[in-house]
Amino acid sequence: MKRDYFPQDSRSDRRFGEHRSGTCMALIDGRFLIWLAQQGAMGATGESVNRQGLLSLLSQALTQSALDVDLKRIYWYSDRSDGLVIDDQIVRLVQAHDADGGASLLRSLGHDLKQLAEHHACDHVLVASDDERFLATIDEAQLSGLSVHLLADESARNMPQMVRTDPGWARLLAQADRRVVVNSQALADMLQGKMPSGMGLAVEDVEELRKSMHEVITGWWAEEPEDLREDLRDALQISRGIPQEVDRQLLLRMRQRLARALSLPEKKMLRETLRHVVTEPAVPAELQADSLTPDTDA
Repeated sequence: MKRDYFPQDSRSDRRFGEHRSGTCMALIDGRFLIWLAQQGAMGATGESVNRQGLLSLLSQALTQSALDVDLKRIYWYSDRSDGLVIDDQIVRLVQAHDADGGASLLRSLGHDLKQLAEHHACDHVLVASDDERFLATIDEAQLSGLSVHLLADESARNMPQMVRTDPGWARLLAQADRRVVVNSQALADMLQGKMPSGMGLAVEDVEELRKSMHEVITGWWAEEPEDLREDLRDALQISRGIPQEVDRQLLLRMRQRLARALSLPEKKMLRETLRHVVTEPAVPAELQADSLTPDTDA
């Protein structure tokens, strides 16, 4: 039995409330992100920020919101140049908020959102702003088929209270397809350059995670019939990516194993481990038996 590991139309797999995939761009108001990091975080977050870990942090927040998307690029809007040149991040300089009340930011970010929607450049956009004036632009982008999500802190989990305390931001958040909640302390640590590189895990923890991934993958691989194994081997030969069906199965098993979703770097490690297991030459049964036979010549 042949399995089509690369179906042409996966729309039937989508269900309301389930994980959604696709490509994503992030439009980040730097001033708002600094303010968001100060909500409930220990220690002050200054105006000088470090964006090195931003893509990883946002990717993990998206995953926690059941958005298994590929965050391809971040647009960073700020009234000052921080001198950082980071892959997949583009800086847009705007006027200071005190100078024009945010009008420059509104034009720049709003223009980029419209361009992404009109050219169907991605499936999802993550916006970090609390300016209610973006509401109409977001609505227009959504009507064109774009999914627009808004970054928020833990207060977004209690929308009735937010309606009372900050009705403008509540209206903006209500317009979002999903509210992507980020931990203020993790955000503050990242902006101050305190977030460890890679997955943010100690070496021992990374090895434990790698071991768990290998156990999950080999367990799944042992359950697969031989003809489907051959199909997957062939599929991996012609594509650099992992078949969506297999990816979903393994991500679900890891979620059940760890009781949490994997971050973007962890997903990459899972897929690399899968390739290693699938392409590893099989050990013949007679050799396995020989390896288990005690050496009686000694």
